[in-house]
Amino acid sequence: MGQSVVIIGGGIAALTSAYTLANKGHRVTIINQTDTNSAPSFGNAGLLSAFEKAPLAAPGVITKTLKLMLQGKSPIVLRPNLDPHFYRWLVRFMASTTRARLKKTLILFERYGEQSIQAYHRLTQEEGLDFDFHHDGVMLVFTEAESYREKLRHATDSSKYEVLDYASAKERLGFVAPNIEGVIHLKRNGRLDPGRLMEQLKALLVRKGVCFVSGEEIVDFDVGPKQIKSARSKTRTYEADTFILASGHHTALAAKLGTPLMLIPAKGYNITFEMEESIKPKQCVMFNDLFIIATPRQHDMRLTSKLEIGTSNPDINMKRVQSILANLKTHTVKFELQNPRYWAGFRPLTPNDMPLIGRDSTYRNMVYGMGYGWLGMTFGPALGEIIGRLIDEDLENHQSDDVLLFSGFYQGCL
Repeated sequence: MGQSVVIIGGGIAALTSAYTLANKGHRVTIINQTDTNSAPSFGNAGLLSAFEKAPLAAPGVITKTLKLMLQGKSPIVLRPNLDPHFYRWLVRFMASTTRARLKKTLILFERYGEQSIQAYHRLTQEEGLDFDFHHDGVMLVFTEAESYREKLRHATDSSKYEVLDYASAKERLGFVAPNIEGVIHLKRNGRLDPGRLMEQLKALLVRKGVCFVSGEEIVDFDVGPKQIKSARSKTRTYEADTFILASGHHTALAAKLGTPLMLIPAKGYNITFEMEESIKPKQCVMFNDLFIIATPRQHDMRLTSKLEIGTSNPDINMKRVQSILANLKTHTVKFELQNPRYWAGFRPLTPNDMPLIGRDSTYRNMVYGMGYGWLGMTFGPALGEIIGRLIDEDLENHQSDDVLLFSGFYQGCL
């Protein structure tokens, strides 16, 4: 008989961990404060970008961000505030933007990105899910000559890169205008529809016996010596053998256990709309110098851009939305946003792009699945498998090579 496992949270971390555990015979309950359809994972761009793409904490990002902020083109908007935790995070972020750190991060991204890609293939082939998954790469579009020349210096492996000019890439680029410097096809990346993935994965989990409790906020834990006895909401108590905290950017429950998590909320935006099929891109387009991702989906398009760091205001700032569109339209043909829907939500960012996965240092039956940041879809299945194995095989953190390699608990995030 498997363990009883309570997962707190309803995003991709919760669902992929539940999938691994349910397949191994464990009894899983997912408790989420809102409906699963409201999870920030639904607002993801859907780009699976583990290959040939720099992480957020990359060399030169601070100087470049400040310069672009003055031009209104920065991918990151820093909002100063009075929270000392924000500045501790910022100091560690700056310390992470080294070439040595970048080299290690890129290797880890490839390792776990490939695992997730293969897991998505299995979900479509073995489970019969259809979430508009395409393993067809991403078209990296350059609007500045300097950045294009720099990328060309590294784009020499034809198994990973395809260097294109506008004429040869036009059919795949759709609404992209000819006033660009060049295009590099990053062959190994992919894309999917996050909303469809979450909906179908939830339905699959229900068929596998996973219980979902929506609209329930866990406010505290009942603890004993080195063990959590139960999780409490305002009205109910949930007992389990093991608990997984996968609550996005919400860290209050971890703090109550004496574990301060080094992550902050980063507010991201997207715009989803229909457009003419004749100018709809055939592949995902990433505007390298505009920091805008345009992802074609089965029935619509999604634009994703901007991260606001230092704010907890959940409201959609239409000035940010208009800034995204204004920057985009400098390098696209004229197009109409048909039936536009705007979204803003919070990504849980660690200072060095490493997720926080593994057992709590005091309460062994608490496992964390936090800090996936803007790469939740890219690494979700791989991290769900790591968490599932940790519980199923009753491993300590030091017995899991994957936790030691990829968890921020062992990579300077505490």
